Amino acid sequence: MTSITQRTSGLVQRRTEAIRSAAAEKERDSGEEEDEARRGEEEEDDKGDSKETRLTLMEEVLLLGLKDREGYTSFWNDCISSGLRGCMLVELALKGRVHLEPCGARRKGLLARKVICKSDAPTGDVLLDEALKHIKETQPPESVQSWIELLSGETWNPLKLHYQLRNVRERLAKNLVEKGVLTTEKQNFLLFDMTTHPLTNGTIKQRLVKKVQDSVLEKWVNDPHRMDKRVLALILLAHSSDVLENAFAPLQDEQYDVAMKRVHTLLELEPEKESTKSNANELMWAVVAAFTK
Repeated sequence: MTSITQRTSGLVQRRTEAIRSAAAEKERDSGEEEDEARRGEEEEDDKGDSKETRLTLMEEVLLLGLKDREGYTSFWNDCISSGLRGCMLVELALKGRVHLEPCGARRKGLLARKVICKSDAPTGDVLLDEALKHIKETQPPESVQSWIELLSGETWNPLKLHYQLRNVRERLAKNLVEKGVLTTEKQNFLLFDMTTHPLTNGTIKQRLVKKVQDSVLEKWVNDPHRMDKRVLALILLAHSSDVLENAFAPLQDEQYDVAMKRVHTLLELEPEKESTKSNANELMWAVVAAFTK
C-alpha cells in the first residue's frame, strides 16, 4: 500500500514539475517575443520612423520647400499654398477619413465627384482635424477642386471665407520645431521683422530627399500602382507645390536628367484612367487632376 502511495506521489510530482517547466518555457518565449518587438521598435526608431520624426505629407512638402539656413520658402513660390491644401486632402484619404462619392451609372469625372467624410475620428494633427471638421459639416458636399480653393481662402463668396485655414506654413513649421527638425529665429528684413525656421536636424531632411531621389532612381518600378502611395503622392504634390526641384538639386547631371524624365512620366499619366485601376486611391488622383487640369 505504501509502495502504491509513493508511486502515485511521484507521478503527481512529475506532472507538477512538467507543468511548471511548460509555464516557465512559455514565459521565457513570451519574454523573447517582447524583446524582439522592442528591438524592432528600436530599429524603426533608428530608421527615423519613430513617432517624433514621422512627418505628414504637408510637413514633408514644406520641408522640401524651406531654405535650410534662411528658414523660409521662396518669395516667388505662389504654388505651395494650394499644394499644402491638396496634401491635407490626400493625407485624410490615406488615413481613411475621407473618400470620393461613388461615380454612379453616369460615370462622373473625378473633379465632378464630391468629397465625403468617411470617419470623423481625430487624426492627431490639428490642421487635418480642422479640415476634416469642415468637410464633415458642409452640406451639400464640395468637390476636391472646391476644397483646395476654400481651404486656401481663394473664394469670392464672403459666406465661405470661414473655411480658410490660416497661417498654415507657420503652423506646420511649428510642428517641425516640436519634432526637432527646425528651430525658430527672428530675422530683420529692413522694413519688418520675420519669424523664420532654419533647419536644425539635417539628417531628417537628408533622409527625406534621399527617399524622393531613390523613388525615381534606384527604386524606380516604372508603374505608379506598385509604388508606395505616400511616396507617389509626395512626388506629385511636391511638383504641384513647385518644391520638387529642391530634392533633385544635389544630383549629378545624368542622374538629374533620369530623375526628371521619370517624374514627367508620372505627370503625363491620365488621372481619370489611373483612378479606375485596382487598389488606386481615387481622391489622390482627383487632387492630381485638380492641379493638372
